[in-house]
Amino acid sequence: MTNPWGISLLVGLGGFAGSVARYGLSVTSQRFSIEWPLGTLAANVLGCLAIGILTGLSARGETLSPEIRLALATGFCGGFTTMSSMVYETAEMIRASEYLHATVYVAGTFLLSMTAFVIGVIAMRILSKIGGGLWS
Repeated sequence: MTNPWGISLLVGLGGFAGSVARYGLSVTSQRFSIEWPLGTLAANVLGCLAIGILTGLSARGETLSPEIRLALATGFCGGFTTMSSMVYETAEMIRASEYLHATVYVAGTFLLSMTAFVIGVIAMRILSKIGGGLWS
């Protein structure tokens, strides 16, 4: 599909789905902690895992069409991950002089998200070697 309107629609639909999923995750996570932004942390980590999986699949060649990759990576993951929320929540922690919490939150988000991304890529490599059929 080379139609920019069609591609934009795919990205927008993916973004809508990702935003709704992120909201659901945030509401669910509030049951466990209202003071700590667990939903944002989980969305960033899971979003990075998903992008890692998509990257691993894309490295296999024709597994995903460019349109599907745009809808999932740019659209869904872009709507699902919440970097702007993380920055706001970190700024609020700093404003409240909760420097240790802010530091742990930023470092934890980065380290867990990077780890999730690498796990996603490695998982796709392993599955492509042992899978056959769908994964080869």
